[in-house]
Amino acid sequence: MMATIRLVVAEEPGSWSVRRAFLLAATLLCLILCGLQTAVPQSAATHTSAYLRELAKWRQDHAAELQKPDGWLALAGLEWLDPGDNSFGSAADNDKHLPASAPPHLAVLHLENNLVKLMPPAGGFPVGFLIDGKPVTEQVLRVDADHDKNDPRMTVGTLNLYVIKRGERFALRIKDAKSAALTGFHGLKWYPPNPHYRVTAKWQPYTPAKTYTIERLVGAPYPAQIPGSAEFELDGKTYRVDPILEDPEVPKLFFVLRDTTSATTTYGACRFLYTGLPSHGLGQPGELVLDFNKLENPPCAYTPYATCPLPPKQNRLSIALPVGELRYHD
Repeated sequence: MMATIRLVVAEEPGSWSVRRAFLLAATLLCLILCGLQTAVPQSAATHTSAYLRELAKWRQDHAAELQKPDGWLALAGLEWLDPGDNSFGSAADNDKHLPASAPPHLAVLHLENNLVKLMPPAGGFPVGFLIDGKPVTEQVLRVDADHDKNDPRMTVGTLNLYVIKRGERFALRIKDAKSAALTGFHGLKWYPPNPHYRVTAKWQPYTPAKTYTIERLVGAPYPAQIPGSAEFELDGKTYRVDPILEDPEVPKLFFVLRDTTSATTTYGACRFLYTGLPSHGLGQPGELVLDFNKLENPPCAYTPYATCPLPPKQNRLSIALPVGELRYHD
């Protein structure tokens, strides 16, 4: 804000006291206006500083999550199951193979009629083999299609194992707290923060919610619930992207996005963006903040053993989003 103050004072005898009053008033007015001038940038600077601190904390938490003993960097194998018996352990005569630290013969997974049963090997379950923290027993395993959080965890030594279902296929996912990806972690790389790429989108619900078939890098497409669309403007142009609702009980939306940086500086398949829910919930029009500075690599960017989704057509943007996470292996 700029202000020009001009006082015209008549030069009359005995007018000094009047002139002094005018000069005092002008000085006070200038101080007020100058104070307003400096208050706006200081407030903006404070806001920017707080945002950068929040973003730095988010990046630290993201890296810490990846480095957990059972995080994505711990992925050490993915063994697709065949119908019938699938023995697994570290010995060469198993059908499915575990890292050398595992017992030679750990167990058998029997796949039949869309069910997976955990059974002991010829010599019985080895000592120290647990399922959800308890000594393992023969049982049918719970396996939720395309959602793994409730699938029972089998642990032995540094290994964390569970059965997943992708489309119509079942696989044994193998995580190792001593995996090469985890022990060789060398930090994440990021574009510099840029608040220009933090936008407020218009949320428009789909009534009823749509279902899209989402492709994966490993095949095995799956149906995903799409509750609405987020429309945003960037550099004078309007774009629309659709999120996946992974879990109705979790207040979070999941965007699988690709932009033109995927050809040069970011992971080629896609990047992920997680957000909160829209301002008036999923079922009403509202607003939704899309902070592209929080674009993160999918697990497939770090390990070949992940089963990452690919972006639907409407989420393949023809613009560059030069913010967020860069390629990990470059």
